[in-house]
Amino acid sequence: MGGTEEKQPAGSGRPTSRDVARLAGVSHTAVSFVFNGRAEGNLSPATQERIRQAAAQLGYRPDPVARGLRRRRTAVIGLITDEIASSPFAGRLLRGAMETAWGSEHLVLTVDSGGDRAKEDAAVAELLDRRVDGIIYAAMSLRRVRVPEGLHRTHSVLANCLPEDDSLPAVIPAERAGGRTAARLLLEEGHRRVAMIGGHDDIASVERLRGFRDALRAEGITVPKEWVVRSGGEISGGYEGALRILDGASAGRRPTGVFCYNDRVAAGVLHAATRLGIAVPGDLSVVGYDDQEHMAAFLSPPLTTVALPHRAMGEAAARLLLDAIDTGRTPPATVRRLACPVITRASVGPVPTR
Repeated sequence: MGGTEEKQPAGSGRPTSRDVARLAGVSHTAVSFVFNGRAEGNLSPATQERIRQAAAQLGYRPDPVARGLRRRRTAVIGLITDEIASSPFAGRLLRGAMETAWGSEHLVLTVDSGGDRAKEDAAVAELLDRRVDGIIYAAMSLRRVRVPEGLHRTHSVLANCLPEDDSLPAVIPAERAGGRTAARLLLEEGHRRVAMIGGHDDIASVERLRGFRDALRAEGITVPKEWVVRSGGEISGGYEGALRILDGASAGRRPTGVFCYNDRVAAGVLHAATRLGIAVPGDLSVVGYDDQEHMAAFLSPPLTTVALPHRAMGEAAARLLLDAIDTGRTPPATVRRLACPVITRASVGPVPTR
């Protein structure tokens, strides 16, 4: 009735649930109820507390293998991603997922596929063989992905990517809203001549620009075509894009604010402004995107930016997966978009009056 009892090797000295029962003065079944999540309605709060205190006094921890046998679970979830080793944001997403999982007594087994499809399929197969309770598949840049073989055989959630076949739930940044936020940072300081530099022909670039234009259009502002420069996502692209817009233009004929595709592009814009003798934020306000660790706060001036919610994505994906595991129900294949918060520093100021 009490479930599987932990088997201890002779002389191990490790306390068992029966030791807890003796110290608390309750039945072994009562201890099992507390640690199997069945105490509510079966035991009084005072009895539950007495059992927990006895367990703490003895240093008792339920055996995860035994609990897994009872629940038909392993208390392990898998996390597969394409760029753990190389992405500056991977740690945030991983920490969010791991701490959320740990809060529900789950461990996270992580695999870096390097973006190799065969490795992804093999990783999923291996995780399924290890009987993980579910899998998070995460990409380090927002894109549509081929769902690896096997993900549909267990509870699965995508993080920072969308399934090509719309078959699984996904947690992604609210990129369009982030673009609107970036525009408002400039609009609220009086800027009306604004540009956008950087980006690719990808989901994030398209959505950020769309949101940026949404906010400007609401104020009756149109960005000149030549002030939207798709120059990639690196420092060099920001530098070259800024020179195209700023070099040779008089103060009255150049933008007073620039929204950059990411913080690396913003670093290039700041470098170009310094070369051209344009003060930031006195003559030109610059907004970045990503809040890249070890970069944004250390630029000159420190960069005002729109942060990608990597940690929150890890937390939300893990919570969605754990809820599915607990209920036994596959979550609907919907897309949850998380807000991109503003990190205010020193690169944005009022529109120049001169």
